[in-house]
Amino acid sequence: MTHTAQTMKKHLNTLYITSDDAYLSKERETFVVEVNHKKVFQAPIHSIENIVCFGFKALTPALMAFCAENNVGVSYLSDQGKFLARVYGAQKGNVLLRKAQYAAADSEATSLNIARPIIAAKVSNYRNLLSRHQRNHPENTSDELLTVATTLGNRLADIRQAASLDALRGYEGECASLYFGTLASLITAQREDFTFNTRSKRPPLDPANALLSFLYSILANDVRSALETTGLDPQVGFLHQLRSGRPSLALDIMEEFRAYLGDRIMLNLINLRQVTKEDFEVRESGEVRISDDARKTLITAYQKRKQEEIVHPFIGEKMTVGLLPHIQAQLMARYLRGDIAEYPPFYTK
Repeated sequence: MTHTAQTMKKHLNTLYITSDDAYLSKERETFVVEVNHKKVFQAPIHSIENIVCFGFKALTPALMAFCAENNVGVSYLSDQGKFLARVYGAQKGNVLLRKAQYAAADSEATSLNIARPIIAAKVSNYRNLLSRHQRNHPENTSDELLTVATTLGNRLADIRQAASLDALRGYEGECASLYFGTLASLITAQREDFTFNTRSKRPPLDPANALLSFLYSILANDVRSALETTGLDPQVGFLHQLRSGRPSLALDIMEEFRAYLGDRIMLNLINLRQVTKEDFEVRESGEVRISDDARKTLITAYQKRKQEEIVHPFIGEKMTVGLLPHIQAQLMARYLRGDIAEYPPFYTK
């Protein structure tokens, strides 16, 4: 976000503070935000449920106590979005929210109701990325790409009507295989150095997969931070099965963002020649490692992308891309609380 009033924006009763110079205090029954000793935001206590600070912003002791007494959570994230800490008083909302989350995860029917739209959004976003390439590079669009884009579109009806989680996972796997099978055709530069035959994860076996793995890792961290901030348990998901140490819910929600915040950035880095084959090292095991300089380039591109502004397709508000995981976490919480009829995933245009 930009400076002054655009430095913070209230979304779904959450106040996000991103300015390095922000100072928060209490004035009667209101929150006050100052930037460079100038008041830029003021809101009554009852209108805010959470305050999220990127970096350790200054809060007065009086405001901290006020938040604790009035059940307002204060979360601290690093400038890169990594969850650091959460401060709150005697709060019942998170307990009830997590209880609702666990009950939903124990019900295949409820889990299916949540997972179907997530996978539909993932596949739709895959298709939109292919269609975007077709529009921008009609001379480099293969018949295979057009066929895959059509197949992905046709599969959306099956996904939305999947009768079980296993059937849904089957459709998701099929669509991912088709998509990754044609992803190489979206590479328009350095094609000899950046081949992509299939998705290889642990370990990545080519430079393009190494880029994707690193991008997916920092994306998963962003989503997990958003879930922690909202009060959801990132380890209990609905599509990804429960496994000790795995952030299943974070993996669920990041499905919506893989093409948008992972694959597009990877393709831009290669096609704009911001990374080259010299930025990668092949180990004896076959694993491909990214150099430190290339990691910095990747993180810079990712952070720059997060500063871009879009209009959220569901709530209709302008925001930075970096806030998307927080908005989706809030929407998931609202669905689990029964405030909205269904969980609305993130769709690209």
